[in-house]
Amino acid sequence: MIGQTVGELLAEKVTLDVEGIDRMYLNLYQPMLQTGAGVAAFFKGHRGAKVASTALMGPMSHAYVKSIHDFAKREGVQIVAFAKGERKDDVAKQRLAGFTPREGVLFIGKAQEKFASFRVTKRFSESGMPFPWLSRSTVMCNHYYFYLVDDDFGPFFIKFASYFPYTARVCLNGHEYAKRQLAKEGIAFEALDNGVLCCADPARLQHILDGLDAPKIQALVNKWLSRLPDPFTAEDHAAGFNPQLSILQAEFSRTQVFDRPLSGRHLFEEIIRENIDLGRPSKVSLIFQRRITKRTPGMFNTRVITQGVIPSLHVSYKSTKIKQYFKEERALRTETTINNTRDFAIGRLLKNLPDLRAIGFAANRRLLEVETISQDCTLAEGVLDQVTKPQIVDEQRVPALRIDDTRVISLLQVLCLFLLIPEGFRNASIRQWMAQALGVRAEEYSGGRATYDLRRLRLHGLIARIPRTHRYRVTDLGVRVALFLTKVHSRILRPGLSQLFDGCPKAPNRPIATAMHKLDQALNVLFNEAKLTACEI
Repeated sequence: MIGQTVGELLAEKVTLDVEGIDRMYLNLYQPMLQTGAGVAAFFKGHRGAKVASTALMGPMSHAYVKSIHDFAKREGVQIVAFAKGERKDDVAKQRLAGFTPREGVLFIGKAQEKFASFRVTKRFSESGMPFPWLSRSTVMCNHYYFYLVDDDFGPFFIKFASYFPYTARVCLNGHEYAKRQLAKEGIAFEALDNGVLCCADPARLQHILDGLDAPKIQALVNKWLSRLPDPFTAEDHAAGFNPQLSILQAEFSRTQVFDRPLSGRHLFEEIIRENIDLGRPSKVSLIFQRRITKRTPGMFNTRVITQGVIPSLHVSYKSTKIKQYFKEERALRTETTINNTRDFAIGRLLKNLPDLRAIGFAANRRLLEVETISQDCTLAEGVLDQVTKPQIVDEQRVPALRIDDTRVISLLQVLCLFLLIPEGFRNASIRQWMAQALGVRAEEYSGGRATYDLRRLRLHGLIARIPRTHRYRVTDLGVRVALFLTKVHSRILRPGLSQLFDGCPKAPNRPIATAMHKLDQALNVLFNEAKLTACEI
C-alpha cells in the first residue's frame, strides 16, 4: 500500500464507481403570483373582488390550514411541532424506521419560518390621490412539512407555506430512488447512508441513476400534489394558476467504493496532502472572478474540515461548492452542489436539469483528474520537447515555452488557477492574474501581450478555444504540463537553488546545503592531494 499514488489507488482498489443526482431542493411556486400586479389580477380579474387586498388572503389561509388538519385526521397521521433548533431530518429518520407501508404519509411537521408574502402600502398618483399598492414583504408564518414515502422515490418531503401565495419546497434524493428501483427489480445491493456500497449489477445501477430525469421528478410532484391539501380551487387551476418547479439546489455526486477501509484512508490522505494549496486566496479569488483583499467581506477559501476524525475537502466556485470526503470508511464521495444555476448562465426551471447534470458531473471528474495528475504528473520526453522547444504548427512558427523564463513560469502558474472553472476563462482574466504574477501594474501587461501568450498556449496544445465563444479551457495536456512544470519550479528549482547559497536563512539546516558543504570539502581535499592550485582548477 505504501507508495501508491492517487491514480493507482483509484485504478486498482475501487470496487464500485457510480455517479448520479444526490439531493435536489426544488422551488414549487405560482409564476403568475410573483408580483403585485399578478396578485391584483388574481383577486380582481379572476375572483371578481372590487379591490385587491391582503384581507382577501386571510380567509384563504385559514381554509388551507383547516384542510391540512382535516387531511391529517382523515389519514391518521400526526402533526408534529418542531422544537427550535431540532434537526428535522433526525425526527424523520426515527419515524421512518418504524414505517412499513411501501407508500404513504409518514407525518406532518410544523415550524414557524420566514416567508416572502405581500402587503398593501399607500401610494399617491401624480394628482395626489392615494391608491393601494401590493408589494413583497417578509413575514413569519407556519410552514407544514409533509414527510412522504413514495413507491418509486422512497422518502422525501414537500414543505408548504401556510400564507399566500403558498410557495412550497420539494426535497428528494436520487440515491433513495436508485435503491427503490434496485429492490423492485430484485437486484441485490448493500446500502450506504445516502448511497450504495455494493451492487450485483453495477451497470444497471448506473443506468437507473442516469434515468432520473426532469419528467420523472415532475411526475412525482404532480402525483402527490393531487393527493395533498391544495389552497387553490379547481377554477383557479383552470384559469392558469398552476404551480411550476424550479431548481434551488442540486447535488451531483460520484461515489467510489474501495475494497477495504485502509485503501480509502490512504487515498484521501494523499489527496489532502497534495491538494491543500487549492485554498490559496489567489486561486479562490480567481474561481470567484473577483479580487480579494483584507477588506473583502466573507470567506473565500478552500477548507479542510474535520468532523471527529473524518476530514473533508471543500472547493468553491461562486455559489457552487465542491465537497470531497471519505464516506463511512469505505467510499470516496465527490459532490458538486449548484446553489445558483445563474453561475453558469443557465435558467432555474426544471427543464434545465440535463445541462446542470453535465456541469456537475464534469466538475467532479475534473477535480479527480487534477488530484490524480497533481501527484503523478510525469511527462514523456516527447511531450516535454513539444512544450519547451519551438514548433511549427499549421505552417506557423510557435516560440518555445522555456521553463527558465519568468514570464512562462508565471503563465503556467496562472493556468493552474483555471483548471476547475467549468465555463473557461477569457483574455481579460489572464491579464489580471498575469500582472499580479509578474509583479507589474495591470496596464503593463497589455491585451496584446495576453493575446500573444494565449496563442502560444493554444498552438502548443495546452488550451483550446470553446466553440462559438471568446473563452478558453485548459486541455488534458495543459493540466499535466502546467502542474508538472510549476511543481518542478516551486518545489525543486526555487527552494533547491536558494539553499545552495549562504544568504538563505534556512540553508544551514537543510540536507541539500549540508550535502553540498560536504561535497565542497571532499573536492578541496581531492584538489589538495592532487597538488592543484586554484588557477589550475
